Amino acid sequence: MPDLSTDKTAALAHGWGDADVSVSLVDRRAMAHDASHFLMTPTAVVRPRTSDDVATAFRRAKELKTSVTFRSGGTSLSGQAGTSGVLLDTRRHFRAIDPSADGGRVTVEPGATVRAVNLRLSRTGHKLGPDPASEVACTVGGILANNSSGMECGIDTNAFQTIESMRVILPSGIQLDTGARDADDRLRLTEPDLYRGLLDLRGRIVANSASRDRIAQQYSMKNTMGYSLNAFTEFSEPSDILTHLMVGSEGTLAWIAEATFRTVALRPSAATALLIFPDVIAATRALPALVEHGAAAIELLDATSLRVSQTGTAALPELADIAVDQHTGLLVEIQGATHEALSARLNVMTSLLPELELVRPTRFTRDPKSRAALWKLRKGLYTAVAAARPPGSTALLEDVVVPVAALSDATADLTNLFDVHGYNGAVIFGHAKDGNLHFMINPRLDDPAELRTYEAFTEDLVDMILGHRGSLKAEHGTGRMMAPFVERQFGSELYSVMRQVKRLFDPDLLLSPGVVLTDDERIHVTDIKPVPMVNPLVDSCVECGYCEPVCPSADLTTTPRQRIALLRDISLASPADRAELESAFQHDAVATCAADSLCVTACPVGIDTGAAMKELRRDRLGTIAQRGGVFAARHFGSVVAGARGALTIASKLPEDVLDPLTATARRWGSDDWIPAAGANLPGPGPRRQARSDPGASFVLFPACVGSIFAAPADGVTGALTTLAARVGRSFVVPDAIAGLCCGTPWQSKGFVDGHPIMAARTLGALWEASDAGRLPIVCDATSCTQGLHASREVLDAEERARFESLRLVDAVTFARAELLPALQVKQRLSTVVVHPTCSSVHLGNTEDLTAIAHYLSDSVTVPDAWGCCGFAGDRGLLQPELTQSATKAESDEISATHFDAYVSSNLTCEMGMSRATGQAFEHVLVVLERLTR
Repeated sequence: MPDLSTDKTAALAHGWGDADVSVSLVDRRAMAHDASHFLMTPTAVVRPRTSDDVATAFRRAKELKTSVTFRSGGTSLSGQAGTSGVLLDTRRHFRAIDPSADGGRVTVEPGATVRAVNLRLSRTGHKLGPDPASEVACTVGGILANNSSGMECGIDTNAFQTIESMRVILPSGIQLDTGARDADDRLRLTEPDLYRGLLDLRGRIVANSASRDRIAQQYSMKNTMGYSLNAFTEFSEPSDILTHLMVGSEGTLAWIAEATFRTVALRPSAATALLIFPDVIAATRALPALVEHGAAAIELLDATSLRVSQTGTAALPELADIAVDQHTGLLVEIQGATHEALSARLNVMTSLLPELELVRPTRFTRDPKSRAALWKLRKGLYTAVAAARPPGSTALLEDVVVPVAALSDATADLTNLFDVHGYNGAVIFGHAKDGNLHFMINPRLDDPAELRTYEAFTEDLVDMILGHRGSLKAEHGTGRMMAPFVERQFGSELYSVMRQVKRLFDPDLLLSPGVVLTDDERIHVTDIKPVPMVNPLVDSCVECGYCEPVCPSADLTTTPRQRIALLRDISLASPADRAELESAFQHDAVATCAADSLCVTACPVGIDTGAAMKELRRDRLGTIAQRGGVFAARHFGSVVAGARGALTIASKLPEDVLDPLTATARRWGSDDWIPAAGANLPGPGPRRQARSDPGASFVLFPACVGSIFAAPADGVTGALTTLAARVGRSFVVPDAIAGLCCGTPWQSKGFVDGHPIMAARTLGALWEASDAGRLPIVCDATSCTQGLHASREVLDAEERARFESLRLVDAVTFARAELLPALQVKQRLSTVVVHPTCSSVHLGNTEDLTAIAHYLSDSVTVPDAWGCCGFAGDRGLLQPELTQSATKAESDEISATHFDAYVSSNLTCEMGMSRATGQAFEHVLVVLERLTR
């Protein structure tokens, strides 16, 4: 880590315009980690808010004689996004998406994720051409910087081919819109050396037949090594050449402030099959015919991949009972714009299958579940291998490409290299129709001997791939990983052209030194990231960043990836650095984690960072605090009464008294225990009361949150009971309900001693009320339904077995299945906006929520920017800035349109969204009851 003097730190902290700047150790270390196996700590993290801020950053960096590196999604695998200079985080404030009316074009800022863009475009029947597997997290800036492609687009609809124009900020600070009519004139007037230099380089290439031929051969396949020299052969105007040189430039030439793409039409109908061949030769021999017959995607799985995939997937008929030897799989998908178009393609493809050298007959399936299982097999390879890698090793995912005709030999040669260098268990998979192979090895790069082995392996890999006239990088970008080998791939003449391109754009060598081009022959084996073991819950993390877009605190403090990265850094830090990091970690990682566990839904290796933060909360609690948790579990009725009493008092205090009172208490006490009160703090809700009925058809478990906080109308409890009565369904409420709880507060706060006590009491009462599980148990808060399920897990084996038969159902699911068929809406709404909850995602009942909304309204909207509100029970009261940050994008989207109703399925989430939007969010069952009276 750079040793920053006080003067240097002070200088770095100022002069960046309106950008947010941090020189704190925790921010710099959190942002140092990306998906690659490199690690460098920036001297400052700058988050520009506007394009002008980026231009200011260039000027300031020149004054300070420091480099600038751009950081967006951080999914890059080759070391493009790390630096020991200034890191510009251009993800946070640049997320605008503006599709044309017909969806044929879209203009996007660089911080928007590919998934977000495609979600917006899907309404028009279009999507972006590039289809990287990291689309959930990677950004448009990233796919342009790396010339991303994917499983389907190949070289026909990748970033290079579909970019139409862009607005760039050059290192000089000049802004250029290459789509403007006068773009070339402006470039000539404002950057005459760059303008003339691009034309001169084009003339130099066009006049050299060897250069033209080599460029044609290199870009006849996927190729992200070096700069996109095909820009000079495919375009003649300087502005067009500049636009396409920027694609694949990895942040080393300028910054893309905005880009306009031509989109591609969606083909929503699809059929998929896994074809098993006796060996890779037979599989690759089938490729030309499969492509000719219309395959949209062809994914290769080598023998090791198939063996890995058989674990837990033997039910798949394509893999059942195969003793895998040299077998090779091709996962093939065909697509159509309509059901009829797909049928026609399917007939053609089916006629081909008997001609292939298949181990067993197979067929294409359109069934969504079957197709999902097949694609899970392919996408699960990364999960299976990365999660099972040896402790402390790196999940090193690489990609290369060769002409399709050489794919069979290259696969065999690559397998041989694994054997030679001792990479047992390495897997090969990839985009077979493009000759693009991905492979994963698990070296321990902190071991000098293994690092030397990796270096020798890389040299052999380079020789092998170039011997097949391939490219050392197909999709993942050159970065630092392959920068030393660019000249070897392109030759000295074209490498000289690349050097000149860099000097023309960036004469001060300001941007990302060492990326794409380098004078350091060993840069690919320096600044290697250590992978210490810190917690079994998170040790399998590969720091890919897929978790970040779903994290409520991503724009406030830290993300799941950063929480794990900081834990690793703390374990290796010096005593002084450790104290500083640990102090900041308590707020930035632990306190502001919503612990909603949405991260596990996006993580390719299934890590629940929220669970890890709950463990840390537990570890911070001493014996006295744990005793307090036990007391609260045993006397929860009194705790609820106390909370209701406090809210009653608070509701009677003037705002100018209440606000400073709670602010003082939080300042002198703890902002992680004392809530921030305010004018929008609700009063207490109605007390929960037991109810008996010998003819009951279900058990109602009213959540305690509805008793603590008042809700609109009578809240969901009143709505559900009224709806049940309306359709003739009776219910019981357990005895001693006033003292029962789902257990979530104990789990969330780390009260491990009290949680089993509360779980046993509550589930025991539900066991009795449900007649030993005969009646379903309906909970009227989605988070509490999830909490009841989780409570079974903290019981001992005997108790867990006893309560396993309890049928725990969320009120939304129950209403859709049991009440809706007997109800009639008296007056339909025109528009409803739905805020799903993180618990509805985990329970899998978001569809039930939206189905009820569709029953009530002609038009139902789930915001594109939907995410966890971060209220997390009481977290929105303790850390209100978390909810404010988490809801901003969704709130901005909702506020742009008026809706007749605003619905969700959890009271505290409704509170959070009401605060964020200024609109009254209600439980969907409250609206259902009102409209069916």
